Amino acid sequence: MSHLYEPLTLDLDYCRQRQQRLLAVMERLDIQRAVLFQPEHVQYFTGFRPGGLLNAAVSLDADGHCLLVAPNNAPEHAAVDEVVTFEAQWHCTLRQDQREAIAAILRTAWSGRSAASRVGVEFANTGRHLDPLFADIAIVDLEPELWDLRRAKDPDELAMIRRAVACTEAMYARAREVIEPGVTEIEVYNQLHAAAVEVAGEPLTGFGNDFQCNSPGGPPRNRAAEAGELFVLDLGPGYRGYYADNCRSMRVGATINDEQQHAWQAIVDVLQMVEETVRPGLSAQKLFHRAQEMLDEYRTGAFFHHLGHGIGLFPHEGPHLNPHWEDTFAVGDVFTAEPGLYGPELRAGIRLEENYVVTETGVERLTGYPLEL
Repeated sequence: MSHLYEPLTLDLDYCRQRQQRLLAVMERLDIQRAVLFQPEHVQYFTGFRPGGLLNAAVSLDADGHCLLVAPNNAPEHAAVDEVVTFEAQWHCTLRQDQREAIAAILRTAWSGRSAASRVGVEFANTGRHLDPLFADIAIVDLEPELWDLRRAKDPDELAMIRRAVACTEAMYARAREVIEPGVTEIEVYNQLHAAAVEVAGEPLTGFGNDFQCNSPGGPPRNRAAEAGELFVLDLGPGYRGYYADNCRSMRVGATINDEQQHAWQAIVDVLQMVEETVRPGLSAQKLFHRAQEMLDEYRTGAFFHHLGHGIGLFPHEGPHLNPHWEDTFAVGDVFTAEPGLYGPELRAGIRLEENYVVTETGVERLTGYPLEL
């Protein structure tokens, strides 16, 4: 089967707009230069995603000049003013000192530009390879600001997420075909991976999360499904760096019991509440507590995890539908809602998860595969 869709790339105009938003952050923090190594941020701001185990970096100066240091060859599709390449492989062998090679290139490139007294970086990526770059320079952690910038998804990012969602819907359709008593979790996993790749038309950049039967979730096992059990399929494929994350629970065999039907309806009611309630400015923490109250009516303790989270270039982003965060929903947020109920009477649980984008007046649901068990 050939893939169903044409390949997608990030729009270079939107990449430039994202650079402008970062420049505004830099001005507010009195930062003259930002240097970013995380592949998610390189892609977010330039449209170029380094493949596999290859490293890259982007340097953005306060005057708007954007430099990309790319492995091996200059990309054809990148929203930058300058590209410098380095040999990430020698005679086909990956170099272990790619970051050091990038740092040397940046040091040379910066020597011809205005000096920067304050530089923004991702503290998670500041290792010894950066020490020579920042001698006598103040460094500022940009990661909290970058996570905040990434919350509001641009149309090109939404297109990527929709493609990842399309992968999940093909996976659920395949699951309906193959799940029956005796099928192993590993076989279901393999079949679902193949279905997603058919839609993506290329290798996935991520593939999770839960593929277990008679369990709240987990990686696939060499275990055969039994009639009356439920598969929890919480699927998080990545398409060119962007994730979907949604869940369906599917029966093994022809029937479900009364407890399973009761729990399913309680979970569906929570999803309906989410769709009717979420607006810009709403507390995600309060939404969690409302869902907890509703699910506790089934049985206290049967719902024991978060209600959901944002998705994008990372499986868990803001907003966090979780009692440990005090986030509020904002226009452009793409988030999941994943109420669940668990117990031996359910063989062993049901979780249903939808993906949404927050609009000016409410939410748009991105997922469309039926919720039935």
